[in-house]
Amino acid sequence: MTGLLSIVVLVIAASRVGAATPTSPSIVLIVADDLGYNDLGCLGSQIISPNLDRLAAEGIRLTNFYVAWSACTPSRAALLTGRYPQRNGISDMIRNEAPDYGHRYTAAQYAATFERIGGMDVRESTLANYLSDAGYRCGIYGKWDLGSLRRFLPTSRGFDDFYGFVNTGIDYYTHERYGVPSMFRNESPTVDDRGTYCTDLFLREALRFLDQQPSDQPYFLYLPFNAPHNSSSLDPKIRSTIQAPERFKAMYPEVAPTYRTTDRYRYGNPATVVTTEARRRDYAAAVTCMDDAIGQVISRIESRGQLDQTIVIFLSDNGGGGGSDNTPLRGKKSTMWEGGLRVPCLVRWPDGNLKPGQVNHQLLTSLEILPSLCSAADADVPADVTLDGFDWWDTLRGDTDSPRKSMFWKRQDRCGARVGDWKWVDMPDKGQGGLYRVTDDIGESNDLSQQYPVVLEDIQAKYRQWESEMQDAPPRGPFRDF
Repeated sequence: MTGLLSIVVLVIAASRVGAATPTSPSIVLIVADDLGYNDLGCLGSQIISPNLDRLAAEGIRLTNFYVAWSACTPSRAALLTGRYPQRNGISDMIRNEAPDYGHRYTAAQYAATFERIGGMDVRESTLANYLSDAGYRCGIYGKWDLGSLRRFLPTSRGFDDFYGFVNTGIDYYTHERYGVPSMFRNESPTVDDRGTYCTDLFLREALRFLDQQPSDQPYFLYLPFNAPHNSSSLDPKIRSTIQAPERFKAMYPEVAPTYRTTDRYRYGNPATVVTTEARRRDYAAAVTCMDDAIGQVISRIESRGQLDQTIVIFLSDNGGGGGSDNTPLRGKKSTMWEGGLRVPCLVRWPDGNLKPGQVNHQLLTSLEILPSLCSAADADVPADVTLDGFDWWDTLRGDTDSPRKSMFWKRQDRCGARVGDWKWVDMPDKGQGGLYRVTDDIGESNDLSQQYPVVLEDIQAKYRQWESEMQDAPPRGPFRDF
C-alpha cells in the first residue's frame, strides 16, 4: 500500500507541476484616475511611488501616449472596447449635474436619474468578453463607471467577479456619491465595508482574486482605481481635496495651515476648503497609497512564480486634475490640451520580449490596448467589430514604427486632432485653441496657425472626415439620436 500511495502522490504532484503555468499570459490592467503626466517618482517628482518606478525600470515607459477622451467615462469605455467614444456610444459622461450645486438626492429621486439608468450600449463587447471566450477568468475591482443597472454591470459584460463602485466618483470612506451609497458586489449594492478606505478594499479583493485563481488558468485582473480623483462629497472640506490615509500623509512634509475660508467657492459661500499645499500633499498621499496597493499585487503574482509571464499595464484614464503636476504639458483634465489627453503609461512583459528600462516615444494610444491584449491572449475579435487601434507589440519591441499617424478627440463643442507632428486644438467655450508642432513644442506655447494655414486646413479636413465616419457608424446609445 505504501508503494502504491507513493505512486499516486507522485502522479498528483507531476500533474500540478505541469499545470503550474497557463499557456497564455495572464493580464493585469491598472488604471489611475486623474494622475498627472509628471507624477511618478522615476520622473523626478517628489511623489513616492517605488512600485510604479519598478514597473518603469523593468518594463517600458511610453511618453507619447494618449487616451481617447479627456475625462473618465468615455476614456474607460474606449479602453475596454478598443473603439472611439463616438463609435461605442459613450461620448460623454454618465452623471448628474445637480450635486455640483449642493443637491442631495433621495434614493427615489436618484433611481430615476440619468446617472442611475444610463450605461454603455449592450451591443458593445468588452475586453473581458473576448478574454472570457478565450478561457480567461476575469475580475474587476474598483471604478466601473459604465452603468449601474444589471444589464450594464461588469458581470453582464464578460467579468466573472466585481467589487467596486459604478459611477464617476465617491467619498473614499463612506463610498457614497454625494450621499448616495454606490458600492456593489457583483450585481448587488453593498454597504458592508463602509468606513474602510476604498483603495484598501480594491487591494483586498484583487488579492482574493489572485489567491483563488487556478494555477493553470490565465486571468484578467482589471484594477481601475479612483485614486487620485477628487473626493465626491457635499462637504467642502472633503470635496476640495483627495482623501488619503493618515499614514501616507505622514510620509510627506507637514502642511500648515490645512484649511482656508473662501467667498469664491463654486458650490456656495462662504466655505472652508483645503489650501493648495494641503491639496497637493493629500493628492500625493493618495498616489502613494495606490502605489503601495499595486506593489502588493505585483508581489503576490511574483510569489506565484508568474510575474514575468504576466502582462502588466498601467495608465491614467485622462490627464491630471486638481493637485496634479502635468509638467511640461499645457492644461489639465477635461481640456483638449496635452495635459488633458497625454498620460503616463507603463508596460511590463519580459516573456513577451519587452526589454527592461526602455523609453518609447512612438505615437500610441489606449485604443491599442484591447487589440494588443487579444493578440497576446489568442482571443478572437469578431470580423464585424470595427476596432480603432492595432497590435502594438512590434512597436514596443522596437521592431517597427507605430502605424498610428493620427488621433482625434471630441468633447461636446471642444475638438482636438493629432496628425503626425502636429496638434490642432479648438475650445470655443474657453476662447482657446491653435495649431502646434507638439514634437518640438510639447507645452503648446507657440500657435502656428498663421504661419502654416495649409497644415491647419489639412488637419481640419482630416478631423471632419473622422467626424463623418463616427456619425456613419452604427448608432449606439445613450447620446446618439436613433
